[in-house]
Parts: sequence; C-alpha cells; structure tokens
Amino acid sequence: MATMEMTAQDFEETITTNDIVVIDFWAPWCGPCRSFAPIFEKVSDNHTDIVFAKVNTEEEQELAGHFQIRSIPTLMIFREQVILFAEAGMLSEPQLEQVIAKVRELDMAKVHADIAAQPQQ
Repeated sequence: MATMEMTAQDFEETITTNDIVVIDFWAPWCGPCRSFAPIFEKVSDNHTDIVFAKVNTEEEQELAGHFQIRSIPTLMIFREQVILFAEAGMLSEPQLEQVIAKVRELDMAKVHADIAAQPQQ
C-alpha cells in the first residue's frame, strides 16, 4: 500500500477505521525526513494491511501540536486506537520492520485491559 497524506480532517477516521496505522511526522526542509521517506515507502509496500500515513508538520501544525511533536522525523504507531510506539528519529528498514512485528505480536485484549485498569486522570 502506498503511503497517504494525513490531515487533521481525516486523522480520527483513519485511526478509528484501521487496525494498525503508522504515522511519519515530517517536514519538507528536514534532511533526515527526506532520507527516511524511501524506507517508510518501501516498508509500506511490505504491509498492505497497514495504513502508512505521512503528516507534513508545516501544513498540519495543529495535528503536530496535539501530539507535541518537537523533533522530526517522529514515528508514531497506533493499533486499535492506542499509541503503542512514538519515537523521534529515523529508523533503518530492519528496525522499522522489527517495530511493526512487535506491534503485531501484542495481545491487544491485555493492552486494553491494562488501560482500563489505570486510574482516570
């Protein structure tokens, strides 16, 4: 699956209607972001059941602000509407594949139970 451009308008629908969503927060002027882009695209081709989205932080400042993106590239992975991974910096192809494998392995029933058991803030 090719990557999609994500905006604040389609963010919620994308997260709620897809099991796993991998988001790359980037900017056109960012050298590491440009270096990471082909890796992100290649890995997206290996996982056609996952949504790979790119958020241009210059154009989507509200969305970047909501997630407190301070450094780019930042990679964020949602599964069943839960943020399971959020890290600044680019990953190599094997590293990104490893993170995706770990996200797939998680027992989401346990994750949701753990979240439900946490005291409300």
